[in-house]
Order: sequence, then C-alpha cells, then structure tokens
Amino acid sequence: MSNIDFVILWVDGNDPKWKAEKERYTKTKLNDINRFRDWDNLKYWFRGVEKFAPWVNKIHFITYGHIPKWLNVDNSKLDIVKHMDYIPEKYLPTFNSNVIELNLHRLKQLSEQFVLFNDDMFLCKEVKEEEFFKNGLACEMYAENINMPLGYNNTFSHTALNNIGIINKHFNKREVMKKNLGKYLNIKYGIDNLRTIFLLPWPHYSQFKDPHLPVSLLKSNLSMLWEKEKEALNITSCNKFRQSTDINQYLIRYWQLLTGNFYPRNSKIGKYFEIKNQNEQLLEVIKKQKYKMICINDVTETINVDFERVKSEINNAFEKILPSKSSFEI
Repeated sequence: MSNIDFVILWVDGNDPKWKAEKERYTKTKLNDINRFRDWDNLKYWFRGVEKFAPWVNKIHFITYGHIPKWLNVDNSKLDIVKHMDYIPEKYLPTFNSNVIELNLHRLKQLSEQFVLFNDDMFLCKEVKEEEFFKNGLACEMYAENINMPLGYNNTFSHTALNNIGIINKHFNKREVMKKNLGKYLNIKYGIDNLRTIFLLPWPHYSQFKDPHLPVSLLKSNLSMLWEKEKEALNITSCNKFRQSTDINQYLIRYWQLLTGNFYPRNSKIGKYFEIKNQNEQLLEVIKKQKYKMICINDVTETINVDFERVKSEINNAFEKILPSKSSFEI
C-alpha cells in the first residue's frame, strides 16, 4: 500500500457556529462571501480520488468541526481532523488557511509524503503515485516568474513577497542554478522554460510560477522550516485572518525546488480556471477529461456570478464523469 497521504481543507460557510465565531473576530466588514460559499461539489472530490487515485494511503479531512451530512465517517481511509486536534491553542480559532496549512506537520498520523489539496482542486483522470512522488522526492514543475502586485493592500501579493524574501535569505541563485540546471530548465516544462531563461540575468529570485494545483510536500520539510524561520511562521500563525505579514505553504514548495530535491513533472498535468458567468472551456475540460487535475477558483472578482446557474453547470459536468457514489458517501 502507498505511503502517500492526501490532505484537503474544507469549510462550511453556512455553519452558524462558525459564522458567529468568525464575526466575533472580524474587526471590519469583509466582502469575502465567495471565499466560503458552498458549490456543493465536495462529493466529486472524493469520487475522483477513489476512482483516479485508489492507491492513496489516507485522506486527512481538515475542518473547523463541521462535517458534510453525506460523508461516511467510518471509511477506513478517512481521518477527520478538527483544527483543535493539531493547531496549538494559542493560534485558535483561526480563519486563515495559511495557519491551517503551515501547522500540518503537527498531525501525528500524517505520512512523510503528502499531497495538499484545497477544496477547489479536483482529480479528473487517472493519476499515478510517481506523478506526485518518486524515490521519496516531490514531483514538480520549476518556472521562475515576476511578482505582479494585485491591487492595493492585496494580502496574497504581500505573502508572495514575504516568501521570496525568506528564499533569497537562504539561497544563492547563481549557486543553485549551477548545481541542478537540468532540473530548472527541462523539456517537461515546455514554454514555461522561457520565464526562467528571461530571468537568468537577475541575481536574486523574484517569484516562481505557482500552478495552483495540488502540491506534493514532505512533512519533514515543514518541520525544518519551523526550525529555521520560527518567528515568521509564528507571526503568520497568530493572524486570525490573512494578513500582509503572512507567509504560506508555497514557501515549502520553493524550498524543495531550490534544494534540488524534486523530480521534473510535465506542466500539462493540470490547469487552473477562474469561475465566470460563462465557463464553456472549463465545462468542456471536465467532460472530456482533458487534464488529470484542475483547480476551479472562486475569486473575488466573481462575486456577482450567477451562482446557482453556474454551480449547476459545473456539477452536471462532474456528474458526467463521476456518476457513481464513492465509499466515502453514506
């Protein structure tokens, strides 16, 4: 049996207890309803895992405490984890996904090799273990990028800069490139190699391309980061909501890349989509299973999307490829 675990974070934005506690800690009115609204497609995540990755060892379902009514809590592969089960009390309650992810190394049952999913990331086609890990190392795509701030006081832009600040503190770009050039410029990355080539003249890292797909991580690397950057991780973990001082789990990904402890992976394994009022390409991709993995992001700009219609269209597309109940459903 595989020793690769999956971790998925989920929140029920309709849970009155969660909403009341969230409002208690909210100092200003947050226009973030789309970050927590339920697209009612979590069952397709479980169906996709069971059908396309039956080799998974364990699924750690991370939640504030709420559990979908349809979920089979007795499934032997399922480990239901509440925030209080592993996040230190001084950081709770938290509504910051960065906190939830950056403390995952405290999960005793979590295997050394794990794949981190958000609840908007789905498997749509058969995936193999060696597409996530090979010889104990993560399989990844490497591509440098430029940092593009997304509006005033955008926390994600600040977080990206914080990550890179730490990376440039610990890694010398010139030395890193010399050691593993074949991993940093690789045919599997296709046109994304151009990003890295164009940024070669710069002596420091600016940013990396983040595919917004499930990330293969080593538990020991997260523990190591807590040793090396305890103050930065502690500051983030104290933030109830995302703040400009945060770092996030991508820092672990970058660390794995720059130590050279990874195997190149084809960049076309998955694709990122942002939900719109018109989603013809996304629906076609799901129905025809054009990619093994996809991310369907409900971004801030889509708050005025025709929610019920679009939700129905997306879920009907998933129903076409995953019509049968999984063992994770009652």
